Amino acid sequence: MATTRLDPIDRKILAELQADGRMTNVELARRVGISAPPCLRRVRTLEEAGYIRGYHAEVDARELGFEVQVFAMVGLSSQAEADLSAFEDRCRHWPLVRECHMLNGEVDFMLKCVAPDLSTFQSFLTDELLKHPTVASVKTSLVIRGAKDEPGVPFDILEERLSRSA
Repeated sequence: MATTRLDPIDRKILAELQADGRMTNVELARRVGISAPPCLRRVRTLEEAGYIRGYHAEVDARELGFEVQVFAMVGLSSQAEADLSAFEDRCRHWPLVRECHMLNGEVDFMLKCVAPDLSTFQSFLTDELLKHPTVASVKTSLVIRGAKDEPGVPFDILEERLSRSA
C-alpha cells in the first residue's frame, strides 16, 4: 500500500491541504505540529512524488451561469484499447466534459458534463458526443440537485485502517 511510505505527519499535511489548500505554510506547520522549513520540504516532496497533483479554487458552476449538470453513460462500439484511448483523448478536449471515468459493467464511460443551458448540452450531445466514431450509445441523466460533492479521500478512514494494520 502506497500510504505506508507516508508517515502520520505527511498524512496530516495532505488532510489539511485537502481541506484548505490556501493556508500558509506557517499555518500548515502549526496545524501538523512541526516548524515551517521542514513542513515546506515535506510539501514539496509530496508534490514531487505525485501525492499532491495541484491546487484549485472550488468555483460555483451555477453562480457562473452553468445551470445544467448531466451524467452521460457512454457505450462504445468496441472496447479495443485504441478505441478506448481515442475516446478518452477526445473527452479531454470537450470543454463541457468535466470528468471522464472508464467503468466496467454495462457502460464503458461515465461523463460528468456542465452546460449553461439545456440547448447547449443538447447541441454537444448531438453534434459532438453522438458523432464520435467509437460511440454506440449514450444515456443521460440530468442532475436535479446535488446532496454531496466531497473531493479527495476520507483521511479519518485511512488513519483508522492504518491503525488496525499496525
